[in-house]
Amino acid sequence: MRTILTGREDGSDSEDLMKTNLTTVILVSTLLLAKVPAIAVDGFDMDSIKTSNGDLEITLVGHGSLMFSFGGKVIHVDPWSGAADYSRMPKADIILITHEHPDHLDLGAIKSLQKKGTQVIVSRSCGKAVADGTVMINGETRIVNGLKIEAVPAYNVVHVRAPGQPFHPKGNGNGYVLNFADVRVYVAGDTEDTVDMKRLPDVYCAFLPMNLPYTMTPAMVAEAARSIRPKILYPYHMGNTDTSTIVELLKGSGIDVRLRKLQ
Repeated sequence: MRTILTGREDGSDSEDLMKTNLTTVILVSTLLLAKVPAIAVDGFDMDSIKTSNGDLEITLVGHGSLMFSFGGKVIHVDPWSGAADYSRMPKADIILITHEHPDHLDLGAIKSLQKKGTQVIVSRSCGKAVADGTVMINGETRIVNGLKIEAVPAYNVVHVRAPGQPFHPKGNGNGYVLNFADVRVYVAGDTEDTVDMKRLPDVYCAFLPMNLPYTMTPAMVAEAARSIRPKILYPYHMGNTDTSTIVELLKGSGIDVRLRKLQ
């Protein structure tokens, strides 16, 4: 007895089946060999990182906007209406705002994400603009809704609007280190490769900005990454920067550089 798979009797069905199977094997092998492929969900790339207390899901919304889901809680960072329709996004348990520029501090997006109990954490420069926000100053650590958060100084040293006027003055803005069980995630905000950044310990995953003239060049990002030594690096808030440069600069470093849609 033989089983007819395609209804064709001339033998071509077997050849077609072999080709299909070969294509499937190649596709599956390619996916397995990829370090961790991004999965497009609702138009956004998503990645997953294993922690000692379950998976951390990262939604790479775009620009400087990110969403983390962990332990049943949702954390939004710099939600900006230019990157997403936040009325359609999951409501926030925590919202983190790095600084006062309008592509980071978007009051409409914040309002869309708020629910009863949402905690909004802001940098010093946003304290007056967000009436119900809690200000974290540079160097401060807090437990917010069960999550340990560290505020890291975010500022320019080299890049300035005019002499003595950096694009991001020291003390105004925060980066944040989020502690998801044993996985420390650093979201740098708008900053250069400062000494404060380079001293951060045990960073597993880092989001470092790479857009001129406001933040870092690829060389600055590479230097920062080599100091911090994250397992995973996401260049973000990239503008039109040539991302192939950072890949080349960190070749052989052991750092997993993940390029996503984060212009």
